[in-house]
Amino acid sequence: MKTLKVNKFEHASDLPPMEEISALLDGLDVRHRIGELNWRGYEYSPEAGFSIARTPLEILLKYYVRETWFKAEKTETNQEVYEDSCVEFFVSPSDDGIYYNFEFNAIGTCLMGAGTGRHDRKRADPRVIAEIRRLASAGNRPISEGEGDFTWTLTLAIPFSTLIHHKADVREGTIFRANFYKCGDKLTMPHYLTWNQVGTDKPDFHRPEFFGSLEFA
Repeated sequence: MKTLKVNKFEHASDLPPMEEISALLDGLDVRHRIGELNWRGYEYSPEAGFSIARTPLEILLKYYVRETWFKAEKTETNQEVYEDSCVEFFVSPSDDGIYYNFEFNAIGTCLMGAGTGRHDRKRADPRVIAEIRRLASAGNRPISEGEGDFTWTLTLAIPFSTLIHHKADVREGTIFRANFYKCGDKLTMPHYLTWNQVGTDKPDFHRPEFFGSLEFA
């Protein structure tokens, strides 16, 4: 099981500007690769990775992607963004079995849910999702699928308050369990990549038993 440290970003503002967050994450020494190919039949492997930090109020994430097939058609909150060029963050703040799925296409459209497994999930209120700040290099207009050499980034500031079933009292030494994903279910070349390895027969991101660990500094 992989473990990574999430360092604290000190800033005069409780909500640093997204451009500053993007630059901060670019400058971190460690970029984590999303590159585990867990399933036969899905050998296509775009380049994908992320940097992560935190403030007292938010988890800061930046995804870096380079891929051959690209699309970002979903524009409405809680649409099936995993059918587009998509990055995902699944996180469990406690041992009560509840985890959250944050899923984003390349233009920042978000699907968010919570529950203990794939079949009992409830999608989040769009008003909660609206609290997630986003900066997408691809802009915010829908993009039909194309083939080429596409490079894009997505910077996110996810408030701890969006973990609505938990009081996320994050301090030094707090540990969450999580996994990070890159997918594209309805691209010409579907793919399913993970940060921490998933030991199932078929693609399945909703497996918290295979989450790695985030240790907050």
